[in-house]
Amino acid sequence: MRTNGIGERGNGQADAVVVGSGPNGLAAALVLAGADLRVEVFEAEPTVGGGTRTAELTLPGFRHDVCSVAHPMALASPFFRAFGLADKVEMLQPEAAFAQPLDGRQAAVAWRDLDRTAATLGPDARAWRAVFAPLVARWPGLVEAALSDQRRPPADPLTALRLLLRVGEFGTPAWSARFRGEPARALLAGVAAHAIRPPCAPGPAGAGLLLAALGHAVGWPVPRGGSQAIADAMAAELVRRGGLIHTGRRIDSVSELPSTRVLLLDTSPAGLLRIAGRRLPESYARRLRAFRYGAAACKVDFALSGPVPWRDPACAATGTLHLSGTRAETVAVEREVAAGRHPERPFVLAVQPGVVDDTRAPAGRHTLYTYAHVPHGSTVDVGEAVTAQVERFAPGFRDLVLARRTTTAADLSVYNANYVGGDISAGAMSLRQTVFRPVPAWDPYATPLDGVFLCSASTPPGPGVHGMAGLHAARRTLRRVFGITGDPLRFVRGDHAPVP
Repeated sequence: MRTNGIGERGNGQADAVVVGSGPNGLAAALVLAGADLRVEVFEAEPTVGGGTRTAELTLPGFRHDVCSVAHPMALASPFFRAFGLADKVEMLQPEAAFAQPLDGRQAAVAWRDLDRTAATLGPDARAWRAVFAPLVARWPGLVEAALSDQRRPPADPLTALRLLLRVGEFGTPAWSARFRGEPARALLAGVAAHAIRPPCAPGPAGAGLLLAALGHAVGWPVPRGGSQAIADAMAAELVRRGGLIHTGRRIDSVSELPSTRVLLLDTSPAGLLRIAGRRLPESYARRLRAFRYGAAACKVDFALSGPVPWRDPACAATGTLHLSGTRAETVAVEREVAAGRHPERPFVLAVQPGVVDDTRAPAGRHTLYTYAHVPHGSTVDVGEAVTAQVERFAPGFRDLVLARRTTTAADLSVYNANYVGGDISAGAMSLRQTVFRPVPAWDPYATPLDGVFLCSASTPPGPGVHGMAGLHAARRTLRRVFGITGDPLRFVRGDHAPVP
């Protein structure tokens, strides 16, 4: 029986419907199914996964992650720890989490071991330890604070305060005053640039501090066989709990959905407007239309005849590399992108999963995953600029390329509708939108429509493969619609009594 006007097709057997099968959509579905509710998931693409898909993009036998590939937040997030991800998917750990190659000198490398990393940073060894040792020592509290819904007091207020103080320090143009040498400055600037914004701002500073600390605490692992393994494990558990998954089913209106008590949308604000826009109050729809999407990524995948010939041998043990040179260069290229220009030497994020995973390519061969930061909506193929940037730090790289495939920013938005204009962060990582995603509201997941919730990376805590936006949205759904309170992680673990 229809109880709140959501959906118009089917026989009303679903308690909850989720649109979108990215990590957040599947996380929300798993929580609700764990609470003994009947859940259906609708996915537009032929396979589940959203940002965690793997496919042969270049040549047969070469398996490439279509979006995300290294997953520090997946190992660290409260959702995935309760889900037992490490028991379901083999997470392979490179010896070094990330590195920043530099011209004419050794690369700056963030090894898994904090002390080993500090020992390579010369005059900044003590400063690096001072910044990260307290965060690494209490990393569960750090993660809880960073991946919270940002509406409840932190469980570890001391660590949350330390994080805020560090963001206040590093989120300004004067942040490099703590570090005297280029390696430490460049290393932190490179990881902060994951936010696809100039590093000297609170949003990028917070992202960089979290990711760098996790590099020392849990590493930056890659799943054996590809990121699809994460989505497949979640989907298998959902089906085991009685959930239904419909793939190849693009939803453009709530009228296309079965009747249900609750609808959760793992979509961008643009997707919410597409699916439910006519039913939304104009004031709320106007605020959704004002949501700002950020700069974008152009993805370039390589099939290689051998490993990348990095000039610095330490890079050969590293999973993820940030190819942007010095701190000043990183800041400059991000400012160019923010101004709508394509830098001649772009910021390139490169991941070489073959360092630990021999399933990604035929024997002796390798894949290289890269993306470059480009302006929002870019249609430019920057494959040659990316190749040149890799060659800059790995002379002879071109000679190893068997095939190259470029996915422009505009193409990314076709692959995944949540990547509006190629924005893989699902919204600009400004200070305002880090906290107030998608609109300023005490409950960022609820919408004015009774029983309709948003559970995507466009809500807190933002982008990343962590499942926490789905968890937070499901918590509110259980309380407001079904009257179920308490820690929703018990429904992920399965250690709860059946719901009456």
